[in-house]
Amino acid sequence: MDARFMQEALALARQAAEEGEVPVGAVVVRGDRIVGRGRNRREQSKNALSHAEMEAIDDACRTLGGWRLWDCTLYVTLEPCPMCAGAILNARLQRVVFGACDPKAGSLFSVQRMFDLPYNHKPQIDGGCMQEACAAVLRDFFADMRRGVRKAPINPNWKAARREQNAE
Repeated sequence: MDARFMQEALALARQAAEEGEVPVGAVVVRGDRIVGRGRNRREQSKNALSHAEMEAIDDACRTLGGWRLWDCTLYVTLEPCPMCAGAILNARLQRVVFGACDPKAGSLFSVQRMFDLPYNHKPQIDGGCMQEACAAVLRDFFADMRRGVRKAPINPNWKAARREQNAE
């Protein structure tokens, strides 16, 4: 069952890649039905909150008519960041299944273990579901950018612009 829903999240990640976004996809499942879908859209929306998990949680809350997703599972292709881990806690998701680890921002295992902190809710975590396929989507996306096959989703000079702005 996990692989079936992770395939759906992967399809959303691939769609994000086609739109020039970092390829992360997520679905929220209740029973055997997808009730929320999301993909990374930060560049498109110009909004730091437009992570796949945030979109999927928002969609599920709207579909189910409430913010408590206590009987739902989130499937996401990349280990959630601190913001998304906080949203998972606040939505009371029962379980989180993720694919690839995120050594830069992963907040379930890689950088920190946020759900080990004394919050009032502790979702079950299952990492590594279809890990290679999830990692490959990201790896291929960034390899294409480095080779010039894919346009960078952001202004490649953003760091220089930030340094210039800070120098003023």
